[in-house]
Amino acid sequence: VRLVESGGGLVQAGGSLRLSCAFSGFRYDDYAIGWFRQAPGKEREGVCYISSRDGSTRCVDSVKGRFTISGDIAKNTVYLQMNSLKPEDTAVYYCALQAVQLYDMHPSEYDYWGQGTQVTVSP
Repeated sequence: VRLVESGGGLVQAGGSLRLSCAFSGFRYDDYAIGWFRQAPGKEREGVCYISSRDGSTRCVDSVKGRFTISGDIAKNTVYLQMNSLKPEDTAVYYCALQAVQLYDMHPSEYDYWGQGTQVTVSP
């Protein structure tokens, strides 16, 4: 299983970025793809996830209204559109696959991870 993130970078506060997660190498029919982030000195936290079963999505309160997760099944790609970025959004962003959907964002319950992409938001 392989997941590759892209799209990170440096942006000013109030700006936007779109992260992409390309995944391959598995045959699960019922899985979830989640976006997580980890800032220096902090624990990894869930940001948003999307279900392959019904396309449902969920994001944590701190990014609701600003971040949107979406998927292109044909391209095996999941996106995270991030708008109105704040300096506190600065982190390494990871995508991960949960082989058996649990409809949650606990990092320990995701099975495969990408290498991460850095997002830096300047004041």
